[in-house]
Amino acid sequence: MSDTAAHEIGEPGPRPGQGWLARLFGHRVLAPLALLVLAVLFLSPGVMQVPPLDRDEPRYTQATKQMVESGDFIDIRFQDQARHKKPVGIYWLQSAVVEASGLGAGAPIWIYRIPSQAGAVLAVLLTYWCARAFAGPAAAFMAGALTAATLILGVEARLAKTDAVLLASILAVIGALARIWLARHAPPVSRSRRYGLAALFWIALAVSVLVKGPVGPMVVGLTIVALCAMTREIAWLKRLYPLAGLIGFVALVAPWFIAIHIQTNGAFFAEAVGKDLLGKVATGQESHGAPPLTHLAAALGTFWPLPAFVVLALPFAARALRTPAMLFTLCWVAPTWVVFELTATKLPHYTLPLLPGLAIAAAVLLTDAKAPPSRGWRIAAAALLVVPAVAVAAANLVAPVVLGVWPSPPGALIAVFALVPAFAAMRRMARGAAGEALAPALGAGVLLVIATWAFTMPALSPIWISPRLADAVNGYAGCADPQVANVGFNEPSYIFLQGTDTLPSSPQGAASFLLEADGACRVAVVEGREEAAFLAALAEAGHALPASTQRVTGLNINGGDDLDFGLYRATDMTR
Repeated sequence: MSDTAAHEIGEPGPRPGQGWLARLFGHRVLAPLALLVLAVLFLSPGVMQVPPLDRDEPRYTQATKQMVESGDFIDIRFQDQARHKKPVGIYWLQSAVVEASGLGAGAPIWIYRIPSQAGAVLAVLLTYWCARAFAGPAAAFMAGALTAATLILGVEARLAKTDAVLLASILAVIGALARIWLARHAPPVSRSRRYGLAALFWIALAVSVLVKGPVGPMVVGLTIVALCAMTREIAWLKRLYPLAGLIGFVALVAPWFIAIHIQTNGAFFAEAVGKDLLGKVATGQESHGAPPLTHLAAALGTFWPLPAFVVLALPFAARALRTPAMLFTLCWVAPTWVVFELTATKLPHYTLPLLPGLAIAAAVLLTDAKAPPSRGWRIAAAALLVVPAVAVAAANLVAPVVLGVWPSPPGALIAVFALVPAFAAMRRMARGAAGEALAPALGAGVLLVIATWAFTMPALSPIWISPRLADAVNGYAGCADPQVANVGFNEPSYIFLQGTDTLPSSPQGAASFLLEADGACRVAVVEGREEAAFLAALAEAGHALPASTQRVTGLNINGGDDLDFGLYRATDMTR
């Protein structure tokens, strides 16, 4: 029996050098169950407590909200503006969850986050499944656990946007592709298995396209090209059933693309491809340009704790390069990483589809290692394990003080306590005992997640302007559904929380908005730097308002401006 075939049925089992956590859960039944628990522990704290995070998340949720309100599930809009940047997949998923909740378009933000939560949890389990094509349950468990613990996946799991769902769809494609590729030198498998893997490949690829356009095909296409180039074999591609697969793929993705083309008269593709996609390749959009190797530098922090394990595994990579696991993960990660480094626009989540490949490679190398690497590698790995942990713990204490509020007592205490297992993991890593370092590293990660997301971030009241402002308006208006015009603050989170009909306006426009109230319940929200012009416009029309007694202050994290809002009711106007 080949090594690959043995791994597929769960052998060989864990070895003593793999650490007690892998020995305990290194079983083909226990491992996925333990990973499910780990994923929930890492990815769920704070999802209900943290308000909408500007700007991308509320742009997605507001567009979904308008789909539910209007019943138009083809076009994508943010208020009256077309949002032609990404395909419709994530909006459909969010709409389905919102409708299923029974709460309607006014559902709280955490309802809209459920697809991202589910996608992230599924990504952890699919990482395990991908790794099982090459390794036993213990190594696959380590790969899944490292994926679950990464900071960047934790962020994407809590944001109602595309990337966690995209990751899950790409991993489904990759897992099917790995098994199809490995089968080229294996005994024939059943026809139903061949058809099932090919169907999963094409269906999951179609889902990735509906969620985020060309990213999934790019990652998978570059992986296939690299595999064919490295092995000089292409005959195995027929196991993908390319003709039937492409027909099915087109049948899944074409209807919406045709419908949106007709409905927008081609504007969707001009915006999504001509401006959004090509613009990101050529120039750094929205001030997100950066030089090559930026993704590599950022990953040292955002992929924590994975980089420490990758560094510890690197000395073993050269002699294992021709093994199926290393060859496949190299072809998966390297080509797309180069593309992302050469692309002008860079954001940390771009490399998320490559993270599980690194986790699988590190886990396989470390569980197969016979001896620890040199002292220099061990020290570097230990530093990469503890420094980001200390930084996150420190941020739980420092960030509130910088914003002018007291640190959350539970958040600060838990964050400091997290350093105990973090330093324990560092000591084990410094000895080269990666398996023994895994458990305390995961423990530190869970504690830091709970401290940061469940306690510290919800307590950062100065930056949560939108929910405080929406609550103030609704409490001040004197009616159930006030009409609102806002001046000087057009963040998507406020539109989402206050309502689709919220009117972004100028000082003169807000004055006219109140003057034309004609008995309607109307409120103007005016930022302090615009108040003089707003009151002057009212005075010019022969009306006056008393000085605002309802004020909301805070810090806009997009730009760092201190903001001070006055609330004005139409019913308070005098001649």
